[in-house]
Amino acid sequence: MAGGGGGGDGEPEFQIAPMIDVLLVLLIFFMSITTTQVARVLQEINLPVATNAAKKGDARDESILNIQWDPVARSVKFVFDERSATKPDEFVDIMTRRHRLEPKHRLVIRGDRTVPARHISAAMAAAAKAGISDVTFAASPR
Repeated sequence: MAGGGGGGDGEPEFQIAPMIDVLLVLLIFFMSITTTQVARVLQEINLPVATNAAKKGDARDESILNIQWDPVARSVKFVFDERSATKPDEFVDIMTRRHRLEPKHRLVIRGDRTVPARHISAAMAAAAKAGISDVTFAASPR
């Protein structure tokens, strides 16, 4: 009877090449699924602090609308799916299409803590025009 790979003294050898192949495939898989979510989040935004903020629990279809404030120029920039605009109404068509494809679609608004409230309100109004009623605000617990 033919035995599996083993040494001459009867001890089995550990095959490391297949293990490295599996680890590389897993690494590529995790890199590919996380880059799209990370790319949608602007790291320059200082989120408002909410001491009772809860971590989001479910992974479902959502879009991220970043609202960045420039205090020197006193101007706002809205970023949605790597597109930037000065008014959130420019994204209403895209949001409407996403909401029609997935009725349980959620919009996450990531506004800088120094953004005037009127710009957050304009983002919420754009979501309402698109038919999105599930709007969540990102906050930092510290």
